[in-house]
Amino acid sequence: MNKKINTILIILLAIILIASSIYLILQNKEDEKQETIFEELSNVVTEENTENEKIEEKQEIISNTIKEEKRIDINQLHQKNSDFVGWLKIDNTSINYPVMQTENARKDYYLRKNFYKEYSQWGTPYIAEYCNILNSDNMIIYGHHINGNKMFGELEKYRNKQFYNNHKIINFNTLYGKFDYEIISVFKTNTDNGFKYYNFEKAKSKEEYQNFIDKCKELSLYNIDTTAEYGEKLLTLSTCDYSQQNGRFVVIAKKLEK
Repeated sequence: MNKKINTILIILLAIILIASSIYLILQNKEDEKQETIFEELSNVVTEENTENEKIEEKQEIISNTIKEEKRIDINQLHQKNSDFVGWLKIDNTSINYPVMQTENARKDYYLRKNFYKEYSQWGTPYIAEYCNILNSDNMIIYGHHINGNKMFGELEKYRNKQFYNNHKIINFNTLYGKFDYEIISVFKTNTDNGFKYYNFEKAKSKEEYQNFIDKCKELSLYNIDTTAEYGEKLLTLSTCDYSQQNGRFVVIAKKLEK
């Protein structure tokens, strides 16, 4: 009897081992596929921008023609997928991704979809459906926290102030222009009884705006001298924080004027 039970257990363990191996192989293939997609999309932007930079160096001015050429890169990706609204990049990090946005009827559509609308565990960074790139006081971008510093998993490094000191600026190249944002707060919260930062999209008053900034500064993991004043546009990067139940890791930045 014991021999029979042992045989069954061995078989079950073998099945589990095989299943686990298959899962890991498929997961690695999925990761490689996503990295390839992002790299290919990135090249559409990078190749044109590099050429534009050469032109700028020769002319020593930013002409309207060059600005239009830079926008063409973004428009090329928009033509591939009309949900594409911009490209998010933080220099010297792995954050270099397309950003999508859908209407309320397809809320969180890109939570598990890649740029080409195929299923993906990584998903693709996306703007909350109720935000407006031009008019919102706070534009919220969600991204998965993937191990190995993939997707918004890289934001974890902002727990360290030294990393913040070396990566203060967030670049967001959109259909409407290229914008830079400077980080003003890094904090953790949760969706149960924590700070509902995602509810702030448009300030009804100067007081409401200031209250939001004050709360962000209060929760910040470390002191950041730079702050934001009423009227300045904000960008919020949000991902999961696995150190607590239903946790969120949040980076808030303000738009810099050219």
